[in-house]
Amino acid sequence: MRMEPLTEQDRALIDTAMDALKRNFDDGVFYHTVGAAIRCTNGHVYAGVNCDGIHGSCAEFIAIGAAITAGERQFDAITAVHLKAHNNLVPPCGNCRQMLFEYCPDIRVILNGPDGSPVKVPLKELLPLAYVEVKE
Repeated sequence: MRMEPLTEQDRALIDTAMDALKRNFDDGVFYHTVGAAIRCTNGHVYAGVNCDGIHGSCAEFIAIGAAITAGERQFDAITAVHLKAHNNLVPPCGNCRQMLFEYCPDIRVILNGPDGSPVKVPLKELLPLAYVEVKE
């Protein structure tokens, strides 16, 4: 697996996700327990928190939705955080991996590497043999 060290921009992205989470964290009801931030190739950053419920949405969906709503279409990196996770980093769930593959297959994801230290990896390496829509 290709793993890149984090840059200052990457650490700032983690800080943005943590800020969104800390402002909205709900440890009792669990509506808002994960924060995410996505950086566009132009440097703009958008954040979100998960919205739990009957048909909840992950923080990554909320963050990319905010970016797309603002007209963004080119993405560089994304991260998700939880206050109680190792290094506060959590990997995207399977549903988020597929969504990211469909919207930005070349994005890199910031998460904990095999040795527990933060790294950045290409999304495609987190979702081998991804579902690709067959177009006829």
